[in-house]
Parts: sequence; C-alpha cells; structure tokens
Amino acid sequence: MSVIVVGLEQQQTPLDLLERVTIPEEAIGKALANLRDRSNLAEVVVLSTCLRTELYAVVERFHEGVADLQDYLAALAGRPAVALEDNWTVLFDDGVTSHLFEVAAGLRSSVPGETEVLGQVRRALDRAEAERAAGPVLSGLFRQAVQVGRRVRSSTAIARGSTSLSHVAVEVAAAHAGGSLANRKVVVVGAGDMGAGVVEALARRGWPARLVVANRTTRRAAALAARLDGEGMGLEELRDVVAASDVVFASTAAALPVLDEAVLGHAAAQRAREHGAPLVVVDLGVPRNVDPGVGDLAGIELLDMDDLTRHAEASIAGRKAELVAAHDIVRTEVDRFRADERARGAAPVVSALRGRVEEVRQAELERHRARLAGLSDEQIRAVDAVVRDVLAKVLHQPSVALKEAAGTPRGERLVEALRTLFDL
Repeated sequence: MSVIVVGLEQQQTPLDLLERVTIPEEAIGKALANLRDRSNLAEVVVLSTCLRTELYAVVERFHEGVADLQDYLAALAGRPAVALEDNWTVLFDDGVTSHLFEVAAGLRSSVPGETEVLGQVRRALDRAEAERAAGPVLSGLFRQAVQVGRRVRSSTAIARGSTSLSHVAVEVAAAHAGGSLANRKVVVVGAGDMGAGVVEALARRGWPARLVVANRTTRRAAALAARLDGEGMGLEELRDVVAASDVVFASTAAALPVLDEAVLGHAAAQRAREHGAPLVVVDLGVPRNVDPGVGDLAGIELLDMDDLTRHAEASIAGRKAELVAAHDIVRTEVDRFRADERARGAAPVVSALRGRVEEVRQAELERHRARLAGLSDEQIRAVDAVVRDVLAKVLHQPSVALKEAAGTPRGERLVEALRTLFDL
C-alpha cells in the first residue's frame, strides 16, 4: 500500500482554475463519501482551502489510485486530466510526508508561517475521521503534521509580523487607501474565519473608526462587529452600505460572487463623482467573492489573492534565515517520522517473535517442572529469571536489525526469513 497526494496549489495554478476545484465546507462530506467508496482508496482526507485543494489517500495500487484522484479533480475543474498535468502536484510516501509537514508549517503558504493553515489541516482530519474516511495511516500522518506546524512556529520567528492572509489584506488595503484605515468606513462581507481575522487585524492596529460586518446570518455579523463597536447587518443591505464606504473586504464561502456590478456599480459612480479616491475592494474569496469585471469600473480598485501573494512575498525577504531554520526542522521531523513508521512496521513481527519464544519458554519450564521439584519457589524464580535474561539477549539484535531495516527491501527479506524460521 502507498500514501499519495494529488492536488492543486496557488503556486502553480491560475486563480480561475483553483476556484473551480475548491470544495466548500458543506460539500466536503459528499466528496469524502465519493472518494471513500472507490475500491482502490483505503483512506482519504480532503484539504481544501483558499490556496489549495489536495486529496490525500492510502491506495492499494499506486497508478490506479493516482488516476482516481486526478479524475476527481479534473471533473471538478471541468477539464480533461491531461490538461492539468502542468498544474497539479503528485507525490507518494515520503514525498507526501514532507509536503504535508511543509503545508502545516506554513512553508507553502503565500504568507510564510501563516497561522490559519494549521487549523485547516486539523479540521480536514477531524472531518475525514467523522466521515469514517481516514484510518490509522492518514490519522497518524495528519496529527504529526499539526505537531510539526506548532513546533516550527514555537522554535522560529517565522510567524513574526503578518502571519495570516487577513492581516496581509489589511496591510495592502491600507497601502492603497493612503497608508491607514483610521477614521475610514470599512465593510467586511462574511463573518467566518477570514472575516474574523480581518476584524482582529483592524483591532490590533486601532482601525477603523467605523466598521460594518455584513453576513448571511445577521446575529453572527453583529457579534463580530461588536469587537470594534461596529454594526452588523444582512447581505441584502450591502448595496447602500458599500456606496458610503472607503474599503470593502469580501471573505464569504459563497460559490458565486456576492459583489458584482449591480452592488458596486452605484458605489463606483458615487466615488468617482464625490471623492476622487477609489473604493478599495479586497477579494479574499476562492472561489472569488467579487466579479472580476468590477475591476474595470471607474472608482473601484479591486485587489485579489494574487495581489496579496505578491505583497507577502516582498515582506518575507527579511525573514530568510527563519525560513531556513523552519525547513531544517521539517526535514528533521520527516526523518523522525520515517524512522518511527519503520519501527511501527516491524513491531508486529518483533512482537510475534517474542510471543513465540515466550510460548517455548513456558512450555519447557512446565515440561521440566518435575525435575525442578527439589527447588524452592525462590530458586525456581531465579532459574526463570536467568532464562528470561538469556532469551532477551538472544532476541535483542534480531529485533534491532529488523526495526532498522523496516520499510526497505532488506527489511522485507528479514521479515520473510523470521516468519519462515519461527513459523510466525
């Protein structure tokens, strides 16, 4: 059996393609059920964020497993699999471990060290386990990835400064709105994790004086806006609110744009007529929350994930040493995980060998019990202890050799030899 991952990441995937394969939270269960029911996929975890959609699986047959996952992503993209060859990542076994550890550590994010991805990795596993799609292999791998992500952030300064897309979005918006959002009217569309991150970033800087949070559920919008003494409202009121705003952050999980020309056209005209400065709109959604055509309107300055990524890449230049340290930690943890996995792979055979030897010890002790009748209980225990020590020493080197070679061709030969010699 092999562990594989097939996925599309922002680094090698155009935004319009990435949003096609994004699997919204409410569809994850259906995706897991679809993949889990395929005969060649023994375990599955789906990791779908604003920057990536990746399918992790334990497969019986490698090539067939890869084809299953590629076909599924190609169907989401509405393109033949061959058309995605330059975009997707395909990794197996140790390559999967390295990749997932880097993802959890924030090393494959547009904002290196960002904190949001760690929760996304953990929730992906939780959902797969709840749907009975993840088993012992992927559960162990994902739990270790979360631990590695935490260690990287606690042992390096990679998370210093702006460590989430939400914080970067606020920085970029401020730069395009004159350097600060203080005393500006800001609208946050969406009260999920990303929207909450934007509000947190605004609060940390003491911005803004006026905040509105719009959400499908008004109560949730009001609760989030209350952090900055702002106002919460439903999405149906957006058109009028946006027209009187300076900056808009869009961060919903909607599959279709919630801000289009019908909503922003009036605001664009008003800004162009009354303010001179454009309305800054930051689209944090994948799929996009803002119709790309809005960027052509006079009076609107539209920024999307690509703009945020460029800003994040420029800001990381001063933290190169931290990136090196983080990669070193990941490599060390990958080696440790590999060694642990090999040891676990050898454990059943070692256990069976020790069990067989223990059976022989007890049987021989019972067979010679009559000859030992003249010994006291204390003397019998002493004899038993000596026999145990001798057998433990005899088994020590074979056990060590098997654990060290586990997962290699030599290890397979040793396992087969032990099974044959000891009838395991």
